[in-house]
Amino acid sequence: MEREHLIKPLLDRRYPKVRYGQGAYLYDEDGKPYLDACSGAVTAGIGHGVEEIVEAMREQAGKVSFVYRSQFTSEPAERLAKRLSDAAPGGGYWSFFVNSGSEATETAMKIAIQHWQERGKPEKTVILSRRMSYHGITLGALSMSGHPVRRRRFEPLLEEWPLVAPPYCYRCPMGRTFPECMLACADDLEAAIRRIGSEHIAAFIAEPVVGAAGGAVVPPDGYYRKVKEICERNEILFIADEVMTGIARTGKLFGIEHWGVEPDLIALGKGLTAGYAPMAAAMAKDGVIEPILRGSRVVMSGHTFSANPLSAAVALAVLDYVEKHDLVQAAREKGERLFGRLREMAERCEIVGDVRGRGLLLGIEFVADRGTKRMFPPEAGITAKVVEVAFGKGLLVYPAAGGADGAGDAVIVAPPFTVTGEELDIAVRLLEETILEVAREVRG
Repeated sequence: MEREHLIKPLLDRRYPKVRYGQGAYLYDEDGKPYLDACSGAVTAGIGHGVEEIVEAMREQAGKVSFVYRSQFTSEPAERLAKRLSDAAPGGGYWSFFVNSGSEATETAMKIAIQHWQERGKPEKTVILSRRMSYHGITLGALSMSGHPVRRRRFEPLLEEWPLVAPPYCYRCPMGRTFPECMLACADDLEAAIRRIGSEHIAAFIAEPVVGAAGGAVVPPDGYYRKVKEICERNEILFIADEVMTGIARTGKLFGIEHWGVEPDLIALGKGLTAGYAPMAAAMAKDGVIEPILRGSRVVMSGHTFSANPLSAAVALAVLDYVEKHDLVQAAREKGERLFGRLREMAERCEIVGDVRGRGLLLGIEFVADRGTKRMFPPEAGITAKVVEVAFGKGLLVYPAAGGADGAGDAVIVAPPFTVTGEELDIAVRLLEETILEVAREVRG
């Protein structure tokens, strides 16, 4: 067998080659269809093979595909920055365009730290985050991530910033029950601030809905309002990591809109270009940028492909498509239907402990015992088994962690917003077949 040269997730695994995509389906070179029930990596929100996006790419490529940001700006990048500012909660944002979600969260982190430097408070360098979180794979982003599996190899190089309890009602880390808990998980943020000292903390970063680290964990009502109040009272910036939740995924254009909070900074990625080109964004409120504008006038970050005009044109076309086809509402309505179907399915699948999420970002957590919520041992590899068996049936679902320490099992179901009702039914049927098959295997 001819040796390979491309580094893939598993070096010794042979992956099928994708040939093309259309709508909610991908097709390999043998013609086998795969129902993309997770939009790849919760990215392809408008589906595959959309001709309007291809045409926008073609048109912009015919003008210019690349300029370096220290020499030129471009019309698509300027238009995109204004459009995002107008659309984001409360408006009044600047955008720094980068290439990936990891770069977006890390740039947001840098802007937050620089904000305080330029205000004469250089000691504010800590970025607090939650123990159940994932903000990216670069070292800065990973330092902010409470994802034990992804941190493990690089722990000596990382900061110990994920200190705050997650809003994980299924397995409350505080041992409480909502609403009697009085949002104790939010109070844990204040406890961490007291331990460290607010004079050392630049920002708190959180995913509106916890993605890969928790399998679509949705906080209880009032959580983010309390978090924002704590941050403001302690002079700490709030960063909303919308890399997975942004651009309609949860049934709002920005996930944080569900809780009526205006972040100081926002990280976008994935759905911004729906996978048609690499682009992400770190967005900062006017008030965050103002001291930098009055001071050094330079945000100390940069990438060769920042504000790439081709990618910016794609992002504008994706936003046009989302608006034209009312995909924010589609994600909300189809998400409600899919959530109901998954809850019904869970009743027939004894290893499903919880079904949760918002819009078309839904998670399924697996347990060895539903009554006690006992997790499977890690060596059982339940998540990997579910993903692999589903793949064999032509269904794509996204692996996620479960359990407060990340040692549990979960998958994310997040199809494109354009998915049809019939395709949702097929996805649920194939997923149920998968889970029952895995359950039989592990039960012996």
